[in-house]
Amino acid sequence: MEIKPTLLIVDDELGARQSLEVILEDDFHVLTAESGQEALKIVQKDPVDLVLLDIHMPEMDGLEVLRKIKEKDEEIDIIIVSALNLARKAVDAMKLGAYDYITKPYEPEDILSTVSRVIQKRNLHRELDFLRREVEASRGFEQIVTQNKTMLEIFELVKKVAFTSTNVLITGESGTGKELIARSIHQQGNRKHRPFVAINCAAIPSELMESVMFGHEKGAFTGAHSRTIGKFEHAHGGTLFLDEISVLRSDLQAKLLRVLQEREIERIGSNKPIKVDIRVISATNTNLGDAVAQGQFRRDLYFRLNVVPISIPPLWERREDIPLLARHFLNKFNTAFNKKIPGFSEKALAALAQYHWPGNIRELENLVERIVVLSAGDEKIDLKNIPYEILMTSDQDIQDIEMKKGGLINIRKAIEKQIILNVLEASQWNQAESARILKMNRNALILKIKQLGIPLKKMD
Repeated sequence: MEIKPTLLIVDDELGARQSLEVILEDDFHVLTAESGQEALKIVQKDPVDLVLLDIHMPEMDGLEVLRKIKEKDEEIDIIIVSALNLARKAVDAMKLGAYDYITKPYEPEDILSTVSRVIQKRNLHRELDFLRREVEASRGFEQIVTQNKTMLEIFELVKKVAFTSTNVLITGESGTGKELIARSIHQQGNRKHRPFVAINCAAIPSELMESVMFGHEKGAFTGAHSRTIGKFEHAHGGTLFLDEISVLRSDLQAKLLRVLQEREIERIGSNKPIKVDIRVISATNTNLGDAVAQGQFRRDLYFRLNVVPISIPPLWERREDIPLLARHFLNKFNTAFNKKIPGFSEKALAALAQYHWPGNIRELENLVERIVVLSAGDEKIDLKNIPYEILMTSDQDIQDIEMKKGGLINIRKAIEKQIILNVLEASQWNQAESARILKMNRNALILKIKQLGIPLKKMD
């Protein structure tokens, strides 16, 4: 399916309009007007990409029509069609913003060549504009690193759905890599050479969301100074990723449902439907089923989106991936910041593996970046480089050993012992430094160490 650009032919001669229409109708949605007044009415109500404008017309000549069209929407491209003896007016038209001019009589090849250049220019500008706005979203995309069984099963599912146009709903906590899975589906399928367009529904003000999704015409609302193409049109032929879909307003839920059913959109300020061919992948960190039960999300839209569900486990459920991911991010930031940190100590990796990572992979990546940035040398990352808040919330061996004994006192002792051990390790068994970190008297710390049976070590 291809969206044809809309072209308006303005000429007071019927024969001229008909001949141009025959030349262009295969590649364009063609509109015609026999006068300047009629042309302005069409431009006012219909989205027009390109105008072929005769410069010599009664009542309102082409220069006046050109000026008024540009006042309405300066992004509409205009090609002037003039007789040879009106070339001076054609030059004036160029000064007013016309893209090019063609002299009568013309050959079909001349028309097609000039129009083709205009459309190529428009497509290039549209693509550059889109890339500028999307480059930050795509920056930092890396290959997914895992050896977790559940994640490997998800990869197999991705391979199965990639070459279909089936809608997919990805669920998982924030920072688990939902967008990476969505991009994997896109890149492994037959749409990989077309756009992957992401919308973070939670990051865009609700009053702007409809315009972001569907686009708008110039003058559709206050501040709409020019026509804007929405994300759905940008994603034509490719994939649209709707992140945090659960926050979408109820009226936009209804419009999204209609788009999924009819495969067409309407820009704000226009009643002209535009066909779109897209594959929709949605994501949420909430339970959409609960939202449906509570009346916060449309049931019919939920079933449209949730054809193939994919649930991504949090990082604490795939602890075996933590060392792999830590090394992966270390290599990434070594390169980014021109560092030569050789790796992690075993104790550092063990501490990272025992942390519960509420921010998931994103939190781990941010931590490794901070460590690399603050590191001054080329030594391995050790416990001294790990932030205390991560060491002090580690739960290493507590559940497997002490908590089996039962009782609140034993649980408290196990937690205290582990926290003190972590801090002692991080401070290289410097008791004064450990006491400062724990905000307690050094003598009180020594007493607590004896009570908990922690074997003392000398500083290296």
